[in-house]
Amino acid sequence: MENGVIVELQRNSSKWAMVVGEIVKMERKIFPKHESLASSFDDELKKKNSGLLYSELDGQVVGYVMYSWPSSLFASITKLAVKENYRRQSHGEALLKAAIEKCRSRKVNRISLHVDPLRAPAMSLYKKLGFQVDDLIQGYYSPDRNAYRMYLEFDSD
Repeated sequence: MENGVIVELQRNSSKWAMVVGEIVKMERKIFPKHESLASSFDDELKKKNSGLLYSELDGQVVGYVMYSWPSSLFASITKLAVKENYRRQSHGEALLKAAIEKCRSRKVNRISLHVDPLRAPAMSLYKKLGFQVDDLIQGYYSPDRNAYRMYLEFDSD
């Protein structure tokens, strides 16, 4: 990740509108309409126990990760996306590692996520960082599109 910096989005940030605007554009470009949070992004960010980290390079948002910790036992990675021309440059890995650390700091035992089995780069990234396939969820994204539920478990020490 060449000179990119990971930033936690804060509601009172002067960059809020710019960052959310960039992420909404990414959502619309990367995800099918029924999977995109573009229209409800602000609501998602207002949810209790959720966070967003973004990767900034030369003043622009090149990727982001959303996560939540609905209970003290587990957390979820709800979105991870990197602009197409910045992929394979470790932005996704840096974002995912940072989100894992944020979740770990909350002392959760497990982080879960869902991924389309056909998204090979995403699958290999998650496996590289220790996520394991838990289950295949039929029709998770749409009637003809499944998802793997994956998890990363921490030792309770």
